[in-house]
Amino acid sequence: MNFKELLSNEEKRTSIFLGISLIGLLMSFFNIKVGQFDSAWIAIILCGLPIIKDAVVALVTNFDIKADVLVAMALISSVIIGQIFAAGEIAFIMTIGALLEEHTVTKTRAGVERLINLTPRTARVISNGETKVIDAKDVKISNLIQVLPGETIPVDGEIYNGETSVDQSVMTGEPIPVDKTVGDDVFSGTVNQFGSIIMKATKLGKDSSLQRMVALVESADAGKAKIVRLTDKWATWIVIIALTSAIITYFVTGEIIRSVTILVVFCPCALVLATPTAIMAATGNLTKYGILIKEGYALERLSGINKIIFDKTGTLTHGRPELTDIIPYNNLNNIINERIEINESNNTGDVTRITNSIKIMELNTDYSKENLIQIVASLESKSEHPLGKAIVKHFKDNENREFIEVENFEMIIGRG
Repeated sequence: MNFKELLSNEEKRTSIFLGISLIGLLMSFFNIKVGQFDSAWIAIILCGLPIIKDAVVALVTNFDIKADVLVAMALISSVIIGQIFAAGEIAFIMTIGALLEEHTVTKTRAGVERLINLTPRTARVISNGETKVIDAKDVKISNLIQVLPGETIPVDGEIYNGETSVDQSVMTGEPIPVDKTVGDDVFSGTVNQFGSIIMKATKLGKDSSLQRMVALVESADAGKAKIVRLTDKWATWIVIIALTSAIITYFVTGEIIRSVTILVVFCPCALVLATPTAIMAATGNLTKYGILIKEGYALERLSGINKIIFDKTGTLTHGRPELTDIIPYNNLNNIINERIEINESNNTGDVTRITNSIKIMELNTDYSKENLIQIVASLESKSEHPLGKAIVKHFKDNENREFIEVENFEMIIGRG
């Protein structure tokens, strides 16, 4: 990164200015001067002037009275009365707060960008029997799109041909892939796991599920928090009260320093800097862990919550299924005979089907746990399904045996 690019990066530029200003303030504090020049002016110029400029622009263009106006007044007043170090210190501290806020916003944007990057930039569109790779932005409604195993689905749509399992954890948080067949909906940003499918595009751009989720995160503006709105609402009155108090203090005491001190103390830094920073930091960190917050006010309300009810099981997991128990059913004949008696009493017509099942199962009803896990793990060793991987991991970790050789393996999607 060259010097020009470095200065164009606001966060890096501010960090450099803060470093130089800190050196200037330390030299001023220990009364180290270059001629008659007070090095605290460095902090005033590098950190204070941008604050004053932003306050003046906001006040003149939009009559927007916020904390920057108070800070600007305190800076200018300190310089007028000759308190150069105090002015530099004010500028330095406020710039640190602004840098922290900018850094937090950058982290939040990075979380949003990670969501955006989940969408592929290209799509494999089928037209007139030919497959052509085009920009994902050029996909039209009803276009037929081929998605190969391991690829990310580019747009929302429904399966036109084929069967597969789709990892929808980015949308639902559930780690187990969902089986999909013709007519089922699929969503942009989710990952096709096993089968090659052809899908028909149904939603594009901002209407797609992933883009709506991105918009949801971006809408979590810290400025929407109740405490921040309250500060903005009363900012004008705070300025008026601060000015009035400073003027009265000067007339009563005759000391301009006391008046300037009041202007500095009245600045609501904790509300306008700390609150947005905390909210944006929380939003960014939650996004990193897949938790989306619609608005800052929702985070404020969390402080009063002591119970949470989740609407379904299987969502709050480590994302890695584990095999916990092995139960071989060696008494299948008895179980099926019981079902026959029930079906005969209900006249369901399933007696013949279940009796045929008995003849098949009679050959395979005496497996020990050790035999069963070896057979099942050997079969699942050929599969990529998360449940199959859990079985294989359990076998490798707990059994000091080799897999049985499996021939003619075939994985049929969506059949369990």
